Amino acid sequence: MVATFCLRLAAGLIAMLPILPATDIPPRFFRVHFLTALGLLAIVGVFIYDNTTGLFWLTFGLAALGCIFGSIVWHVDEAPGGMGAVYLTPIALIACLIHGGMLVRGEADTPARMADDLLSALIVGGALTAMLMGHSYLVAPAMSIDPLMRLLWALGVALVLRISVACVGLWGWSAGQSLGNLETEMLLWLPARWLLGLLIPLVLVWMGWETARIRSTQSATGILYVVVIVCFLGELTSMLLVEKTGWVL
Repeated sequence: MVATFCLRLAAGLIAMLPILPATDIPPRFFRVHFLTALGLLAIVGVFIYDNTTGLFWLTFGLAALGCIFGSIVWHVDEAPGGMGAVYLTPIALIACLIHGGMLVRGEADTPARMADDLLSALIVGGALTAMLMGHSYLVAPAMSIDPLMRLLWALGVALVLRISVACVGLWGWSAGQSLGNLETEMLLWLPARWLLGLLIPLVLVWMGWETARIRSTQSATGILYVVVIVCFLGELTSMLLVEKTGWVL
């Protein structure tokens, strides 16, 4: 589970970069993102899946090389080739995430489980990226508000899609369940997953959006700190529920 979560977070962090206007953001933001993703990939390498294949290692290696290249090139004046890393590295990371999930799940793999990987990556990566972007305004207060608004919009869309997939999973799972027969841990995990991972983040993202619109970036950043915490807790709880039920709840 550690490898899966770290790989989702790395993929989500880098997948947020293509939507950002590079001319409005200090190069260090991109550099730190690539370095963070590279550190997460190192953790994945420690807790690597047992039944890996050559294709997994190929995508993993390409993703790591992309992160290394991005962390170096965004340290150079005018970042030559930096946008290539921004657009190509997410492809390798997403391919690695999808193929790794297929290896772990085996015959239990379904399109819903793939969507679970992708949407979870976008949520945890989008939440952390938005928080870091909000923090950037503390040192660059004159920076355009457009990058933060784009990230909040993308995170909101990811949450809406995540809720839609979770609703389908909850409907399919509950069709064969009786509330009176549910285990105590399920009665605790399921509400916590929906509140912490879906509903509360959606409300907080809307609050962050409204706060960012009036350029109250410090308040928006404080809200986004909470968004990161609840999204991480919600997605970790979701992983436990998927392992227990086989459904994306």
